[in-house]
Amino acid sequence: MSIYMENIIDLYKNPLNHGKLKDATITHRAYNPLCGDDITVDLIVEDDKIKDVRHRGVGCAISQAAVSMLTENIKGEGLAGVMGMKKEEVIDMLGIELGPVRLKCALLGLESIHEAIISYRK
Repeated sequence: MSIYMENIIDLYKNPLNHGKLKDATITHRAYNPLCGDDITVDLIVEDDKIKDVRHRGVGCAISQAAVSMLTENIKGEGLAGVMGMKKEEVIDMLGIELGPVRLKCALLGLESIHEAIISYRK
């Protein structure tokens, strides 16, 4: 097993930033009906930056590892920078090749975070 795959399995079993934020500024849920992945993110936004973030839900190892990595990377970042994150950055974080079906799993967390920010800005 590759070191990247071991990291994904570890993050699936021991996710970073897992749970619910009591005083979240915005909460958003993203669901993939094709595979059943379901991710909810809570963000605390202050001064146009992500002060804190948590995630919860169920899904495959790839979706859970990706959202875990993403939440760790966006803490303290400005909303504009987070909105500028591309799918390639998520793929690079995971470090494995993904087919079309698994790509949707990997990007569900980013989708949820982007949609949360869009809702916050409205």
